[in-house]
Amino acid sequence: MIQVRDLHKAFGAIRAVDGVSFAARDGEITGLLGPNGAGKTTTLRMLYTLMKPDAGVVLVDGIDAAMDPLAVRRRLGVLPDARGLYKRLTARENIDYFARLHALNAATRTARIEALAGALDMADILDRPAEGFSQGQRVKTAIARALVHDPRNVILDEPINGLDVMATRSMRTFMRHLKDEGRCVLFSSHIMQEVGALCDRIVVIARGRVVADDSPAALRAQTGTANLEDAFVKIIGSEEGLVA
Repeated sequence: MIQVRDLHKAFGAIRAVDGVSFAARDGEITGLLGPNGAGKTTTLRMLYTLMKPDAGVVLVDGIDAAMDPLAVRRRLGVLPDARGLYKRLTARENIDYFARLHALNAATRTARIEALAGALDMADILDRPAEGFSQGQRVKTAIARALVHDPRNVILDEPINGLDVMATRSMRTFMRHLKDEGRCVLFSSHIMQEVGALCDRIVVIARGRVVADDSPAALRAQTGTANLEDAFVKIIGSEEGLVA
């Protein structure tokens, strides 16, 4: 479980995150939405300890990220907005490298790589160099790398962005599998169709603050709209008149 309490981050006079609070629960997919410049990416970077908040608390499975960032990193699997594969390494070698960083032994590394390759349908690319991979193949490799240490909490930043129809369907199935395993999944995306189809709960950020936190159906009902995109526009429209 990921809990965020009164999180703040400023860059000079700009308050990028201004008192964000929400919870992403085990066994659920929580969507984190916001227009460009709303503070969403800054919030995510503070969650996975890449950036320190000016104030507030991030708890991962009850562990304070400021007090024990290493323990928090062990409990998180993160797909950041920059995939960052080593192009000269194969998919297997990319995943194995991160498994070694997490101090997994050889037998565990092999078992985890095979399990993730099966779940993500990577058999045909596992021993190919990453250079020349399609967007979908890069995302699959990056996700396997992020999950090789079997974390209970998963943060996925735009995992479906740029994927074709078949890769999107595969990713959707995999995310539901993570949920069914009881993991906490925090999912950021601008693709409203996918957010509506996958998320149990949606947190909307605008101007660095949480302006909505409820189920997709409840957000549609609250805004009197027929679809999530219209609900999102109506929610943030009263805050800043921006459209993602």
